[in-house]
This record gives sequence, C-alpha cells and structure tokens, in this order.
Amino acid sequence: MPKIPIEIVCCSVDDCVEAAEGGADRIELCGAITVGGLTPSIGTLIEAKRRVSLPIVAMVRPRGAGFAYSEAEFGNMVADADQLLIHGADGLVFGALNDDGTLNVLRMRRIVDLVADKDKVCHRCFDVVPDPAYALEQLVDLGITRLLTSGQRAFASDGAPLIRKLVEQAAGRIEILPAGGLRMHNILDFLRETGCQCVHLAPLIEQTDPSTLGNPEIEYAPTSLPKESVFHLIDRAQVSAVVSAVRN
Repeated sequence: MPKIPIEIVCCSVDDCVEAAEGGADRIELCGAITVGGLTPSIGTLIEAKRRVSLPIVAMVRPRGAGFAYSEAEFGNMVADADQLLIHGADGLVFGALNDDGTLNVLRMRRIVDLVADKDKVCHRCFDVVPDPAYALEQLVDLGITRLLTSGQRAFASDGAPLIRKLVEQAAGRIEILPAGGLRMHNILDFLRETGCQCVHLAPLIEQTDPSTLGNPEIEYAPTSLPKESVFHLIDRAQVSAVVSAVRN
C-alpha cells in the first residue's frame, strides 16, 4: 500500500502537539467538535503554528446546525477566512449550501478566490447535497483541492459504496478525504474497499479538568454535552497506531 497521508482533527494546541508526536501528516484545526467543528480562534492557530511544523488547514464555519448562512454570517466567514490566511493557515476547510441543500457556488467561489493557491477543502456539507455526483463536478470546477465526506452516511464505513464511486468519478481531479468513525478496527478494510489514498480522523480520549469538581451543579453548556470537568484530547497512541497500520 502506498503512503497514506493521515489528517487529524484538532481543536486545541495540545491536540496539535499530540497529533504531530503521533506521526500525523496534516492537521485540520477547528473549534467545537461537539457540533461538527467551528472556526478556531486566531490565537489557537498562531500557537499551533509555533509549536508544530505540520501543515494546518483551518475550518471556516460560523455556527452549527447547517450551512445556509445569512448575509451577516457569510460576511463573518469572509472576515475569518482572511484572518486565518494572514496568520499562517495552509488552507481552509469550508462549505456553503442553499436552502434546498445544493452547493452555494457563488459563496464558495468567494472563499476559493481568497484562498488562492493554498489548500481548498469542502467539508461535510457535501454529505447532505441531493445529487452528490453533480456536486462533485461543481467542486472540481471550483478548483477545490479535497472533499471531506462520510459518503452521506453517519459513518464512512457505511458510506463506503458511495465513497468508492466518488473516488472513481474524481479520477485524480480532486482528492476524496474520508471521515467519520474510521479507527484501527476498520481503516485497512475501508481503504482497500474504497481506493481512498488519504484518511481523516479524530481519535479522542477523555481528560478531566478538576477545577469545576467543587460544584458539580454548575454546567455552562446544554446538559446533553459532557460534564464540565470532562474535555477531550487527541490520543497520540491511536494516531501512531493508525499511521503504522496504513504504512506497513
């Protein structure tokens, strides 16, 4: 098997350090992984670039719950995109949809033009488009570098048949980057089944911050989210295991 680039989703500087030490090839930097990722802070990008030498592509997503943005939200995206690029992002991860779930090509072209010759990645907004084959051709025409997708299923392993079709349709014109539940137990079979030449994952482990334990009644987030004392960190050991598995 040829070398498979490993991209790790990171939401903090510590995540970036763990991913780099585990042998990752590239980082997708975002915030708020519990809602699928939002735009990271500029400070996180600056400090991550200072501490790791890996390429870092940064997400541009102003809120959760879909991708049909108001004019103000899209203005927010353009401003964030500009600042992320100024402060060293090696590319941007973004997407915009119309109300009917189709790609908002005009808005995506605006971000593409800002990114210029750096990496341009369409995120998993693609996983709700009504016609994935047509949308893929739109992305190729836009000059998108990579498409992040779970094959329009909750998990990439379930979406493998569509992902294989996308790889075949892409024919090297755009990279298909699979995401969603890929781990040591399924990644090798998945790569063989789909023909994908890269992989994207977020192998997280729970960590405890003891500072809130003195008053467990207090919660700053909706009760469906983890307890205030719990946060997640990229698991260096899992990254290393995946890197070894796909390269041996």
